[in-house]
Amino acid sequence: APPPSTPTSTYRETLQQRRSLTTSKAPSPPGRTTSTQRMPLRLEIKKKLSARSDRVRLHSPDRSVRYETLAQVKCVDLHPQEPWVLSALYSGNVYLWDTETSILLKSWEVCELPVRSCKFIARRSQFVCSSDDMRLRVYNYNTMEKVKEFEAHADYIRYVEVHPSQPLVLSSSDDMSIKLWNWEQNWECISSFEGHSHYVMMARFNSKDTNTFASASLDRSIRVWGINAHQPHFALEGHERGVNCIDYYPGGDRPYLLSGADDKLVKIWDYQTKACVQTLEGHTNNVCSVLFHPRLPVIVSASEDGTVRIWHAHTYRAETTLNYGLERAWSIAAADGSNGLAVGYDEGTVLLKLGHDDPVASLDVQTGKVVWANNNDIQSASLRGARELGDGDRVPLSTKDMGSCEIFPQSIAHNCNGRFLVVCGDGEYIIYTSQALRNKAFGSALDFAWSSIGTGDYAVRESLSRVKIFKNFKEHKSVKAPIPVYEGIHGGSCLAVKGSDTICFFEWTDGIFLCKIDVAPKKILWNEGHELVLLMCEEEAYVLRYSKEPVVASGAADANQLEAGFPEAFEPTFEVSDKMLAGQWIGDCFIFCTASGRLNYVVGGNVTTVCHLDVPASLCMLGYLPKEGRVYLMNRTNGIISYQVPLAVLQYQTAVVRQDFEAANLLLPAIPETELSSVARFLEGQGHKDVALQVSNDQDHKFDLALELNRMDLALAILENYNSTDLQSPDLQSRWRRLGDLALTNFDIALAERCAHNAMDYPGLLLLYTAAGDLDGTKRLAELALQAGHDNVAFTSHLISGNVEKCYELLLNSGRIPEAAFFARTYLPSEISTAVEFWRNDLKSISMKLSETLADPTVYPNLFPDHEWSLKVEQIFKENRMKTVKASAYPAAKFDLDLDLIALVKDRASQTVQNTESSLLSNMHDTVVGQTVVGTVTDIGVPQSQGDVNEVARDRVDSPARPHEAVRTSAQCSADDASTFPVHDEADAILEEKFVDDDDDW
Repeated sequence: APPPSTPTSTYRETLQQRRSLTTSKAPSPPGRTTSTQRMPLRLEIKKKLSARSDRVRLHSPDRSVRYETLAQVKCVDLHPQEPWVLSALYSGNVYLWDTETSILLKSWEVCELPVRSCKFIARRSQFVCSSDDMRLRVYNYNTMEKVKEFEAHADYIRYVEVHPSQPLVLSSSDDMSIKLWNWEQNWECISSFEGHSHYVMMARFNSKDTNTFASASLDRSIRVWGINAHQPHFALEGHERGVNCIDYYPGGDRPYLLSGADDKLVKIWDYQTKACVQTLEGHTNNVCSVLFHPRLPVIVSASEDGTVRIWHAHTYRAETTLNYGLERAWSIAAADGSNGLAVGYDEGTVLLKLGHDDPVASLDVQTGKVVWANNNDIQSASLRGARELGDGDRVPLSTKDMGSCEIFPQSIAHNCNGRFLVVCGDGEYIIYTSQALRNKAFGSALDFAWSSIGTGDYAVRESLSRVKIFKNFKEHKSVKAPIPVYEGIHGGSCLAVKGSDTICFFEWTDGIFLCKIDVAPKKILWNEGHELVLLMCEEEAYVLRYSKEPVVASGAADANQLEAGFPEAFEPTFEVSDKMLAGQWIGDCFIFCTASGRLNYVVGGNVTTVCHLDVPASLCMLGYLPKEGRVYLMNRTNGIISYQVPLAVLQYQTAVVRQDFEAANLLLPAIPETELSSVARFLEGQGHKDVALQVSNDQDHKFDLALELNRMDLALAILENYNSTDLQSPDLQSRWRRLGDLALTNFDIALAERCAHNAMDYPGLLLLYTAAGDLDGTKRLAELALQAGHDNVAFTSHLISGNVEKCYELLLNSGRIPEAAFFARTYLPSEISTAVEFWRNDLKSISMKLSETLADPTVYPNLFPDHEWSLKVEQIFKENRMKTVKASAYPAAKFDLDLDLIALVKDRASQTVQNTESSLLSNMHDTVVGQTVVGTVTDIGVPQSQGDVNEVARDRVDSPARPHEAVRTSAQCSADDASTFPVHDEADAILEEKFVDDDDDW
C-alpha cells in the first residue's frame, strides 16, 4: 500500500522510474578475478572456496587413444545442512570439499569414464551419481561405502534429480528417455518417460507441485510431465537451438520456469500461460546451467564463455558478471538454507557467498513483536508467553503474513517506540506502520538510521558525500562531516557518520558536529538513558559515556567552536576485548553474542557468560524482552530460540555499578536462587568480596572468598561439611592445602597440622614437624607416610628421628639394595655383611661375575680400613641417639657436624693409652724408690731394676688387648678418674652442651 498522500499508480511509477535509472555494473574483464564485488542490489560477493582441478590421463571410449586433459567439473551440489560442496569430475572422480576450511574431505574413484552429475540425498547420508558407462551409483558419504550400483540407461546419463520429499530420483539420458527410481524399492525403475526426439539434458522437479517435473532436451523443447503420467502435459518451445538446463521459481507468487540453451539465451517462461515472459541476453556461448536463487531475488546463469551472470529476478536487470578465468562454466548450485553459490568450471570448483546469511528481522522490545522478511514477503509473530521454555528450546510461533514488499528487503528496523518499521534494500527504503504495514514514506538511500529521540526522525545517506536528516518524516537538514567519503551512518541518541577509519557524531536537532573518533565501528548502539554508547568494532568494542552539558553550555557558540566540535562530550568508560556480532542495552547492562559462540553480558566492564551457543555462526540475536526475562535469537531458517536472563539480575548489577546499594538491596530478594552464584562473582569482580560472600550459594566460591577475606573459621566449616567419601578427591585436598598455607601465614600451627593431615600432604607435615622440633610427630609421620606409599618422606622421617634401622629396612623392602648397602656402610656398619649378601644374590640374576666382585668386610678386612672403629662409633650412636640437643645450642654445635668420628675416637683412644702408660711408669718408679728407701723390693713383687720397669710397661702396652679394648677399660673407669676423657664422655659432653672452647666435640 502506498503512503496515504500518494496515489497507488504514482507510487509504483516512481519506484519503477527509480529502478530504471539505476545503472548496472559493468562486466569484469575476461581473466580478471576479484574476491569482493559490489552490486546495485548491494549484495557483497565473496569467494569462499577455490579448488583447482588437476590434469589427468583418460582413454577414449574404445580405449584406443589415451590423452591428457583437465579434470573438468561437470556438476556441483551443495549440502543443505553441512558446509560441503560435491563435485563430479570428467576424470571419473567425485570430490567432497569443506567450504569453510577449503579442505578436500573425501574423494571417490567412481569409474574411468566421465561422471556428469551428482546429487546429495541428505536424509539418507548418501549421494547418487551418473556416469558415461550408463550406470547409477549410490554412496554413503560418511562411511564412503558404495551402497548400490546398477545399469540405468542405454546411453550417457546427463543428469540426476532428487525428489524434495519422496524417495524418488529422476535420471535423464542421451537415449532420449527419463526414468524414475524408488530407493525404498531397492532402486527399482517405477516409471519411464519418453517423448523427446533428442538427448535429454536435464529434468527438474517443481518445488511447488512436487508431482510434476520439467525436462530440457536438445530437440529445442521443454516438456512438463506428471510423475504418474507417461505423456507430457505440454511443451514450451522458443529456443532456436538445444535446451541444456532448466529451473523452477522457488516462490509461490510466480509460476515461472527458467531455461538456458545453445542459442546463448536465458528465457523465463510462465508455465500456466505457456508464454515466454522475458529473454535475457549477454552470454557469448552456450548456456550450460541456470537457477533461481532460493533466498535472493536473483537469477544466475553459467556459460561456456567462462562467465557467470547474475540478473535481478524481478526487474531482469543485469546486475553483474563474474569471470574467474577458469575456462568454461558447466554447473551452478545453491542451497535453501544459505546464500552460497557453487560453480563448476573446466579448471576447478568455486564457492561464492552472495550477501550475508543473517536473517532479515527486527524485534520490537515494547510489544514483543518480531517482524522478518521471507524473500519479499513480510511476516510477524508475537514472542509473549514464552516464559516456560527451556534454554535453547525453539519458540512456537503463530506466524502472520503482513503482505509483500515492493523492494527486496535487506534490512528491517523498528523506530524508537515501535510504531513504524523501515524496510531497506535495492538502494531504496520504505517506512511502514508496524501494525498494518501501511506506507508512511519512501525514498532513495544507501543507508538508513532511526533517531532514538523523535518518533518520525531519521537520517539517510543518499551518496558518498550527502547525508540528510528528516524530522517528523520531512526533510530537515543536511550535515557536513569532516571526512572525504561517507561510508555509512548509524542512528541512536546522536547521528553518526562513518568514514574509512573514523566516526563523526552529530546532534539530531540542529545537526551540530560533536566529536570525531578514530575508530571504524560496524555498529553503534545506545542505551535507553542516552548516556552510554557502544562502538562495536571488528575485534573489540568500546563503551563511551555521553554528556550533553558541554553542548548545552556552549549556547551561541562561534563558528570555530562548532567546527572543532565538543570532544569532551564523550568520555571512554571501558573496553570489551571480544568479537561481537550483535547486542542490546538493558539499562547500563549490555547483552551480546560473540563470534566464538557465547552469549554474554557486560556491566561496568565485568563480562558474564550466559551460555554457549551450539551453532553460533547460524544464529542472529534479535534482542531482549525485559518482561519475559529472555533473550531471543533467530537462525537462518527463521526459527527462534531463547535463553533466560532474569531482569532482576541485570537491574541489581546496574545498581551496584552506579553505587546505589540501597536499590541493590531491594532487588536482591527478587533474584532467583540459581543466579546468586553469578551475582556473587560479579560482586567479587567489582571489589565487594564481603557482600559476595554473603550472597553466594556456591560452596566452592564461598571457600575462595573466605580465604581471600582471611576467614579461616568459615573456610574450615565449609570443608568440614563435605562428605567423608570426598576426602580423597584432588580438589578437596587442594582446598585443605590452601587453608593450611593460610593457617601457617597466621601462625596457627595446630590448624596447619590438621589441614596437612586431611590433605595427605606428607611433605608439608615433614616440614612442619621438623620446623617445630616435634620428634613424636616425626615418628608418627614416618608410619603414615610408609602406609601411604610415600617412601621418601618415611625414609627422611626415620632418619631425622634416628631410627636408622627402619631406614635400612625400608631400602631393602623397596628393592633398593645397593642404596641399602651404602647406607649401612655409613650408618650401620654391623649390617654391611647382610647387605652385601642381599646385593650379591640380587646381582646374580644379572651377572654372576659382577656379583663375585662384591667384598664382605668379614672376609676382606683389608679392604675396609677402620671397620672395627666404625662398629664402636655405631655402638656409641645407638646408646646416645635418644638424647637431644636444644636448638639454642646450634651456634656452637654446628661446627661439630663436619667432624671425622672414627679419627676422633682413634685419637681419644691413643691419648688414653699414652696417659695410662705414663701413669703406670711413674707409679712404678715411685714404688721402686720408696721400697729402696723403706724396705726391700722383693716384698712387693715388682721389677728389680729400671730395665725391668720398662719391660713391664712394654708388656702392658704390647698385651693382647687392642686399642678399642683399652678405650672400653678407660671408659669403665672414667667415673673415678677425671683425668681420663674417653669417647662416651665426649658424646655426653656434646649432649650436655659442653661446647665452650672445645672444637673437637661431636
